[in-house]
Amino acid sequence: MSDQAPRQLSRYESIKQQLTLMQSQFAAALPPQVRPEKFLGVVLTGLRLNEKLQGADRTTLYGSFLKCAQDGLLPDGREAALVMFGDKVQYMPMLGGMLKKVRNSGEVKKISVQVVYSADQFDYELGDEDRLTHKPALGDRGEPIAAYAIAWLKDGSRYCEVMSREQIEKVRSVSRAKNNGPWVDWWDEMARKTVFRRLAKWLPQSTDLQQLLEHDNENYDLEQPKPVVAAPMARLKQAIGIAPAVEQPPEPESTGGDDATDAAYREITGGGS
Repeated sequence: MSDQAPRQLSRYESIKQQLTLMQSQFAAALPPQVRPEKFLGVVLTGLRLNEKLQGADRTTLYGSFLKCAQDGLLPDGREAALVMFGDKVQYMPMLGGMLKKVRNSGEVKKISVQVVYSADQFDYELGDEDRLTHKPALGDRGEPIAAYAIAWLKDGSRYCEVMSREQIEKVRSVSRAKNNGPWVDWWDEMARKTVFRRLAKWLPQSTDLQQLLEHDNENYDLEQPKPVVAAPMARLKQAIGIAPAVEQPPEPESTGGDDATDAAYREITGGGS
């Protein structure tokens, strides 16, 4: 009998062992068109190439892979990405995954999502007949200034959304990953995803697409607390010395303007004022 102690598994080997045991869970969550073997292969390739993920909190890591499987996306950086906050992992659907859901609906004939740069020729006009023309510059295209998304549906209808860089940055300001991950490494890709999300409200809403957008909403902090402002009547009572002895909840009052969170929410959803 050998007295040699068993070799300790590396972090990658340990995670691989657990993920292999979870293959039946992935199979149950994945749609029929995505084979569990392919999904697991993409997962393990990404892990092998990303040492930070290997050291991440295991609960959030495995949970992120399961969410990815539920949405039927591959965590390859194109359909979906895994973003780290400290040692925690957050699943983030990407534009490729959203377009995949739209194409699977069978109701969209064509879709284009592009970034506009300062050296490009770009003209966008609203009116009785909206018009958009974009001629990308050859060579150095300069800095990104806008992004747009156009969808042509099979029923003949056409929908278009355009967002300036300032509007895109408002959305980024409430993203939990605004200072790391895709917003830093792939700004152009996140700009395209942002304008597509705004376009999505016009597209046929399948259950798959709705679920994907809801999962992506978890990556935005749209419930930041707002400062409490005394209502006009409360200020008047205080000024003339008849404020109640027991403090009452302040009456709602408009601050006369929108904070960054409200503005960013409207940029995401395309809602009006």
